[in-house]
Amino acid sequence: MKQYYVKDLKADDSHHLEDRFLVRNTDIRDGNNNKKHLYLTLADATGEIQAVKWSLTPDEVTRFSKIKTGMVITVGGRCNEYMGKKQLVLDAIIGQAKEGTYDRADIFKAAPEKTSDMYDYIISRIEAFEDEDFKKLCLSFYEENKERLLYYPAAMSNHHAEYGGLLYHVKRMMMMGERACEVYTNLNKDLLLAGVALHDIEKLNELNSDQNGVVEDYTLEGKMLGHLVMGVAIIGERCKELGIDDEKCIMMQHMSLSHHYEPEFGSPKKPLFPEAEMLHYLDMTDAKMFDCEQALDNVEPGEFSDRVYTLDNRKLYKRTF
Repeated sequence: MKQYYVKDLKADDSHHLEDRFLVRNTDIRDGNNNKKHLYLTLADATGEIQAVKWSLTPDEVTRFSKIKTGMVITVGGRCNEYMGKKQLVLDAIIGQAKEGTYDRADIFKAAPEKTSDMYDYIISRIEAFEDEDFKKLCLSFYEENKERLLYYPAAMSNHHAEYGGLLYHVKRMMMMGERACEVYTNLNKDLLLAGVALHDIEKLNELNSDQNGVVEDYTLEGKMLGHLVMGVAIIGERCKELGIDDEKCIMMQHMSLSHHYEPEFGSPKKPLFPEAEMLHYLDMTDAKMFDCEQALDNVEPGEFSDRVYTLDNRKLYKRTF
């Protein structure tokens, strides 16, 4: 069991700690006087913290260059404050922790619901579709990708970058989508929920995730095309295979292509029908609510969070009631 969780670390330079953390990011940089320094983003199930080891020896440069995203390592050092944020100043990197020597639930951040339950919920909503074309289209993707869907994150960082994060994102959007259809009765519920089910399906091939939901990098296809364009291609191919008519196919492709809304975020077209418009707002709302939850998770009531990059660098206030 871990002794020191990220959320509990206090800036106290006099206290030495030693524990295991997940490596989220690693970089060796040149500093002054021809020195090299190691910068790490370390994490556990409760959050992330920046860490640094100053003035590496040549042997340390060689050894620490082998540290990769996704590794669990044991480090020793002290927590202090740098530019208003907690930082671990390391005096030792003891090495990679052997699997079985730590509780995975302590180390790897995960969605708050069982992934099998979330998968079953999404399948139940798809199976309730009245439109047989949308039903068979969505089921074909979910059934063939079930194993990966049970652990895949929705991002490398930012919203839903966690074990089971993709299913958690889709489930919450589906729940909101159903309620939106009760208010906006002009919406075709099957079309909207099919768009929800498939809008991020190609993140399975955009992100290179391990079975703990940790992404080391984007795939070549992910870097060159991105999941929106990849989604357009695979939806088009699958619709042909299943004999789905052109109009429904094009509308599903459009929902994949337009759900980021703006060209600078990857969408060359804005939504051109109501279900596509609603899909964008469901996606954006769930992402922002997730970021709000994460930012305030370790904040005391009556205090403000650190600046949240994905929320326009705002500091969020945690209410006391």
